Amino acid sequence: MKKSVLKRILNILFLVVVFTLTVWSVFRGQDLDQVLEHITSANLMYVVPAIACVIGFILGESVILYYLFRTLGTKVKMSHCCLYSFIGFFYSSITPSASGGQPMQIIAMRKDHIPVAVSSVVLVVVTIIYKLVLVLIGAVIMLLRPEKLMLYLEPVAPIIYLGMALNVVCIAVLLMLLFMPNLIRWFALKLMKLLCRIRLVRNYEFQAQRIDRVVGQYKAAADFFRNHLLVMFNVFVITLVQRCVLFFITWLTYRSFNLSGESVPVVVSLQAMISVAADMIPLPGGMGVSENMFLEIFHPIFGADLVLPGMVISRGLSYYTQLIISGVMTLVSFVVIREKKEKGTQ
Repeated sequence: MKKSVLKRILNILFLVVVFTLTVWSVFRGQDLDQVLEHITSANLMYVVPAIACVIGFILGESVILYYLFRTLGTKVKMSHCCLYSFIGFFYSSITPSASGGQPMQIIAMRKDHIPVAVSSVVLVVVTIIYKLVLVLIGAVIMLLRPEKLMLYLEPVAPIIYLGMALNVVCIAVLLMLLFMPNLIRWFALKLMKLLCRIRLVRNYEFQAQRIDRVVGQYKAAADFFRNHLLVMFNVFVITLVQRCVLFFITWLTYRSFNLSGESVPVVVSLQAMISVAADMIPLPGGMGVSENMFLEIFHPIFGADLVLPGMVISRGLSYYTQLIISGVMTLVSFVVIREKKEKGTQ
């Protein structure tokens, strides 16, 4: 219990430190009055639907969760799937590499009487498809190399390549866990023995049990993949739309300043590449990296005066508004799920 509280405190402190450094790096040397003036001049006709895109992005996962649970024969309310999504996105937003989202979702689902064996399979599928969509978007752009996109991406090319490489490694490991679990288990156990021998990790037996548990979850997910190929395709399509809805916020921000000249595909694709680069960076929500990449990439598109206000609105909507909405709904979910649990025990 004490370790859990300490971990949460450290996560909050880490978030505050990263946020402070991000604000400092972005706003140093800027005329804040002028930035604020430009921000307030944005057309709300575009900002309002952008907020709807944030909510749609979060609820897109709810549709996937509901679909997968129903496919597995698990009865679940759509409203509760929405709450699981809010919980996942909130904790993913405040933890490095989005590592805290799924553990908290599993806890919430367990309180909602969903077996861990079922919830873990569903969340493994969601994770793999979510990552796969991002990797494929990045791969298509990097292979086709559209001249206009590559020109905008040139200033941040090293970060793009690093992010792409990390995402490819991540999805490769996930796929190996799915289809070569015994090999991964053997390698993980060998690595754990080495770490225990040099005293970087303690209690080999406990760590080995954790490895076996994770491998078992991926074996179950692999069976689900093989037996539900059409379901996997449908989840892929929903996830692709879900991702693009979030990236579309940047184009709405662009239009909110009455700017024109760049098409939706160009702006959305550039925002997608920022996500590719920042997704695996071990910072909450890719904070710091996403903001500074936006300023570099979109400088020629928004112009010198509007690129910073544009970043504030776009990032404020896609990440910080998402964080606030998810945080509020996470508090609601604790009440709703606890009430259901209490009723179930009476």
